[in-house]
This record gives sequence, C-alpha cells and structure tokens, in this order.
Amino acid sequence: MNKKKLKDLEQTALRVREHIIRMSGNGGCFIGASLSCTDLIVYLYKEFLNISPKNFRNPNRDYFFLSKGHDVPALYGTYVELGWLEEARLKNHLKTNDFIYWHPNRNIPGIEFHSGSLGHNLSVAMGVAMDCKLRKQKNKIVVVVGDGELNEGSMWEALLVASAYKLDNLLIVVDRNQFQANMQTEDLIPLKPLTKKFSAFGCSIKKINGHNFEQMEKNFSKTPFEKNKVSVVIAETIRGKGLPSIQKRADRWFVNFKKEEIEQLLKELHGSKKTKLTSETIVAR
Repeated sequence: MNKKKLKDLEQTALRVREHIIRMSGNGGCFIGASLSCTDLIVYLYKEFLNISPKNFRNPNRDYFFLSKGHDVPALYGTYVELGWLEEARLKNHLKTNDFIYWHPNRNIPGIEFHSGSLGHNLSVAMGVAMDCKLRKQKNKIVVVVGDGELNEGSMWEALLVASAYKLDNLLIVVDRNQFQANMQTEDLIPLKPLTKKFSAFGCSIKKINGHNFEQMEKNFSKTPFEKNKVSVVIAETIRGKGLPSIQKRADRWFVNFKKEEIEQLLKELHGSKKTKLTSETIVAR
C-alpha cells in the first residue's frame, strides 16, 4: 500500500472516530464497539466494496450488512466522509425528525437492511449471496459481525446453509474486540478456538490486525480464500480504539457523555496527554 493511500485511510478513520465521539452525547451510543470496527468499515467502503450512490439500485453492486448494528455510528460517520450523508444530520441522532438511530435504518440511502436483535443479518446476507450465485453475478456480499454475536445459534445455522451451497461470494468479517456488552467474551461464553469452529463449518479463514490497513489490503484482495468456501476474516481489534482512557473497559459498552466530556475525548483522540480522561474522571452512565 502506498503512503498516500495509507495516510488517506488513517485520516478518514480519525474523522470517523470524531463523529462517533460527538454522537456519544444527547442520549448516547455504543462507543466502544463503534470505535473497534471503524478502521474495518472505512477500508471496506473506500477500497474494497463496489458501492456508491450511483449504483445503490444496481443488482450487480456489492452488498454490505452491518450485523452488529449498534456500531452504526461508525457506519454513518463513514457515510459522511464519503459524501453520502450530510454531517449536520448526525446531530439528529435519536431525534424523531430523522432516521439516525442506534441501529441501521433502510430510510438512509446505502443501508441494505436494518438490524436490531443480534444474529439476523448473516442469514440475510447469506440469502443475498445465494440469489447472486443463482443469477451468476460476480458481486461480493460482505457482513460485519461481532464476536459476542457468535453466541446466537442463527449465526451457525446460516453458516451451515452457506457452506452447503458453496457461497464463496460471501465474506464474513468478525470484529474480534473480545467483549460482549459489559463482559469479556471468554468470561461469558468462551469462543476459543474460534478459527477451528469456523473451519468445522466449512469456511476458509484468515486472521488479521483489524486496525492495520496494509493487512486488510493484503488479505481482502485475495477473497475468496478458497473456491466454493465462505471466506471469514477474524479481525483482532481493540474496544474503544483511539481513546486510551476507555479502551478495553467493560463499563464503556454504552455511554452518554456530557458536552465537556466529549470535548476532552476529542482532544484525547488527537493525542493531548494533558486532557486525557482517567477512569476516575469518566463517570459510568
């Protein structure tokens, strides 16, 4: 990856994180998980997926599903940076005069399917992948799932069907931030060995650093990893990435920050040590 592209991706991801932080007030949002998958979503939309306002209705476009829908601040922030969504609309977050809410809404152009309860969008993506296969199309179907979401039985049922129908046009990206809600995944329902579990369900798997754009480019460009197999990327990420004061904190699942806290977090994001919030400064809400 050349330096110009890398810098552009890094700067875009930084701005998306700014949007996420600003959406963490006035009702709050799921900030930790949104920050963990920011780099993945930015890369997928800027470098991998063939999706744009020009082809939203073209069946030959690629398809993206955010199954862990509570991370929608990262998705909407990316839309803003792509010029698909007006930045001012993010201020309508949780207001009744718009569709900017805690989960994706199909009234926002570019959103393929809503999500609420976890574990549903992999089945939807699998159905779209099957349809595209039957039509002999060459498009990619990508779904981002959470690691805690893998506790849902519907996820593994969808994988059984996807493997049976050899859907190698389906790519599953696991945001492996090691947390489910306010607990670590391995303390709740252990997922390890995750690679072997996916392999047993007939998938081809790669593991990457979910914050490393060069690793993303190297691995995503090789999909499908194997002919007639679902591709799975297990992306190791950090919950709350970019904000050391809230990284890997179980109580940073859902937040509703005050205006002054948001301003401090924005400064922390840009590396100001003097304004970094400590665990004592941030009050869990």
